[in-house]
Amino acid sequence: MAIVKFRPITPTLRFTELQKRDVSKKRPEKALTTSYSKSAGRNCYGRVTARRRGGGHKRLLRIVDFRRNKYDIPAKIQAIEYDPGRSAHIALLAYADGEKRYIIAPEGLKAGDKVLSSLKAIDFVPGNAMPLEHIPPSTRLHAVEMLPGKGAQLARSAGNSLELINIEGDHAQLKLPSGEIRLVSKKCMATIGVVSNGEHSKVVIGKAGRNRWKGKRPRVRGVVMNPVDHPNGGGEAKSKGGGGRQMLVSPWGQLAKGYPTRRKSKESNSLILVRRNGRKMKRK
Repeated sequence: MAIVKFRPITPTLRFTELQKRDVSKKRPEKALTTSYSKSAGRNCYGRVTARRRGGGHKRLLRIVDFRRNKYDIPAKIQAIEYDPGRSAHIALLAYADGEKRYIIAPEGLKAGDKVLSSLKAIDFVPGNAMPLEHIPPSTRLHAVEMLPGKGAQLARSAGNSLELINIEGDHAQLKLPSGEIRLVSKKCMATIGVVSNGEHSKVVIGKAGRNRWKGKRPRVRGVVMNPVDHPNGGGEAKSKGGGGRQMLVSPWGQLAKGYPTRRKSKESNSLILVRRNGRKMKRK
């Protein structure tokens, strides 16, 4: 997918770089979409729990099959479609028995191709899904489960993939895009290939209004607030918060730079071999 630049006939277009979408122009499959109401970052009591959200264009939610649990039934790709709810493209599958489903579209998949999901070893072509125990090492994968049958949670965004390092006992070693190396069950389903739309990261929005279309509201830095509004606020001029040299924090005092927030009591800590910062984890 090409990145398109524009003639700078306005100040906005001077910097805008957008994608030229070569996806299907047809309407999404009606049975696989649903409407939803936006919360604008509010919880059930109307209080803001996720700041800087609100507005945005109306969207339809696509129901994507992350489990790939329709085994040994061949499916034909009917279309590659745009999904407003994610950075990757989605593919519409038409199974031999008449059922249709959406999946995350891997790079290189096009309309007319055939894919298959199975619990045994099948062809290692983009779009095919099978358990990790049947996949050879060094294969690039996406849409990988963390628990068997739960549905894909790893490597789902545009251009992402992870690498299968090895199978040891009941677990598979995976190297994630962040550099983290972790263990998951070898029974977990994974899809062959790299997620499509890898040029998504090259887009330059060009203007603040494009973020408002996405439902993103303006962000005000803590250091320019008053002390009553933020711990880093105050000072007679530009300063790193409060006129002093204290660490940058959230409005509630949580350190914002380099402080690990992952719980030490989390059960899955024992499955992480190497953290994203390169440190090896101690295994019990």
